[in-house]
Amino acid sequence: QVQLVESGGGLVQAGDSLRLSCAASGRGTFSTYAVAWFRQAPGKEREFVAAISRAGGVTTYADSAKGRFTISRDNTKNTVYLQMNSLTPEDTAVYYCATRAYWSTTYFPDGMGYWGKGTLVTVSS
Repeated sequence: QVQLVESGGGLVQAGDSLRLSCAASGRGTFSTYAVAWFRQAPGKEREFVAAISRAGGVTTYADSAKGRFTISRDNTKNTVYLQMNSLTPEDTAVYYCATRAYWSTTYFPDGMGYWGKGTLVTVSS
């Protein structure tokens, strides 16, 4: 079993940057999981943001994240990161990380395994 804890959220202004972290612990081997970031804005469905393969060599992004967000991981620290630049108010949401046992280029909430409880990102205009 894997426990995930997100951190790094906060209140920032439009144009600012944030780096989110997703720290894993537990009996599972973190490096055997692909990891994705999702977000959920108030009143909206949870949506995919970015994902990274088990070794970190392959990534995929939602169109809304391309060119602004970068996902990375450090398996020695059991941590996945999401660097977010040029934030806009539309990026305001609770951000979650989640695992999956295999890599693909498409991710849906129902297809994920372990989830964290999320970290809130608020971007003011």
